[in-house]
Amino acid sequence: MKLPSHSRYAASAIPTRPTYTWPNGAKLALLVCNNIEHFAFRAGLGSDSAQVGAAQSARNYAWRDYGNRVGLWNMLEMLDELDIPSAHNVNTAALDYMPEIAPALTKRGDEFIGHGRSNAERQDILWEEDERRLIAETRDGIIRHSGTAPKGWLGPYLAQSNVTMDLLREEGFTYVMDLPADDQPFWMATRAGPILSVPYSIELNDSPAMVFRQHSGREFADMIVDQFDEMLAQSERRPLVCSVVLHTFVVGQPFRLRPLREALRHILRHRDRLWVTRPGELANYVAGLPKGVVPGSEMLG
Repeated sequence: MKLPSHSRYAASAIPTRPTYTWPNGAKLALLVCNNIEHFAFRAGLGSDSAQVGAAQSARNYAWRDYGNRVGLWNMLEMLDELDIPSAHNVNTAALDYMPEIAPALTKRGDEFIGHGRSNAERQDILWEEDERRLIAETRDGIIRHSGTAPKGWLGPYLAQSNVTMDLLREEGFTYVMDLPADDQPFWMATRAGPILSVPYSIELNDSPAMVFRQHSGREFADMIVDQFDEMLAQSERRPLVCSVVLHTFVVGQPFRLRPLREALRHILRHRDRLWVTRPGELANYVAGLPKGVVPGSEMLG
């Protein structure tokens, strides 16, 4: 039976791969990725704190707006307190809407990752020309606010068309986080050359966990601890990436922030065994590994 497929990457079972280490001999890399989003008022796509699939309203717009007005700043204070570098998947509409955001991220030395113009829209329903425009406008908006072109991309709703990867590579992006297919990075083919997939969890992600599956903040913190402890043990056999995915309007709420802080403190007790980094730094390190080590690297020139 021949099923619909893709030509981006080949099958690869993790136990059969070559091994390597992260900087300083670490076996487990930790990525803390934060999402900063802005939505249309009573229109377009969005999420709701009380009812899955609820219509867009003033109430759920305001709930999400809490993330930019309060939640983000709660989270940045926590990241500073714990000395955790972070990357931020940013809607350029959020940077335009709240001018205090970009300078705060720049001051921390954090990474800006392209996350579309707004999470009120998704790119997989666009014609190729319109999708290219969305990608280019996102890139140029981040340059305008940060002074640097982003190298990483996470699509709104992790949505992709058949040509998204090609367009991203053609517009200067070198890695993506849209594919929760692995706990290690791997290279993928595009018509403009290879692009790297950096692990990004859809499971250890506060939005699906707490907004859609209605887990509590305490349950989410327990998930983080369990995921980390298991991956730390597994990393004795092979290098892994543990990503913790956050949204300002979800865990930026004080009652959720408290258990999150406790979970991150648990992780950081093992800091001497970790590479606590950002996705762009991880992607640069992987690009420097010998050909044949990372799946798909035979495509590299």
